[in-house]
Amino acid sequence: MNTALTATYALTVLLLIATPGPVVALIVNTAAASGSRKAMFTAVGTNWASLVLIGAAAWIILTSAAIDKAWLSTMSLLGCLFIGYIAVGTLREALNAPAPETASEAPKAGRGGLLQGFMVGISNPKDIIFFIAFFPQFIQITESFGKSMVVLSLLWVAIDFAVLSLYIFAIGKIASQRSNRMISLASGVALLLIAAGGLLYNLKELAA
Repeated sequence: MNTALTATYALTVLLLIATPGPVVALIVNTAAASGSRKAMFTAVGTNWASLVLIGAAAWIILTSAAIDKAWLSTMSLLGCLFIGYIAVGTLREALNAPAPETASEAPKAGRGGLLQGFMVGISNPKDIIFFIAFFPQFIQITESFGKSMVVLSLLWVAIDFAVLSLYIFAIGKIASQRSNRMISLASGVALLLIAAGGLLYNLKELAA
């Protein structure tokens, strides 16, 4: 096994996942609004989406398919639109939430969950670009394509769950009715900014 390349991949994945983005914003919002249990299911959904993207990357490598830049920008654009939809819903729920002194102590159903985690993960422009454009560069960590795919996939799953679990644990420690509403508002704004920035970037790329 190529230890240096493996370490580079692990560090790249760690930075990619830990850097605030649509998945982190959704996980944080779900943990604050609906509790750690639903946040963990959401993390499973985002991880499931990552494995689907890994499968797509493997297919591209095996078939030596060329990725059209316009197609990649269009996929990212659609992802940004979906993330924007989630952001608007998150902000609406946070703004319409009852005041802290009148709110129930039990967590609400809120957003998040397995399906929504999957949808945000599969439409995350950051992950789409990484798996389609950069993931193939790490396929030579072993002499076997199949073994490399297993190692890369397991590393992604382990790092992904570790980082997202830390976010969920941290939110659980600071959770309160007032802070949960502020976290949901901040998460919604973050998602909206990410979606708007992605839209502008991908529209510029398509127009070029």
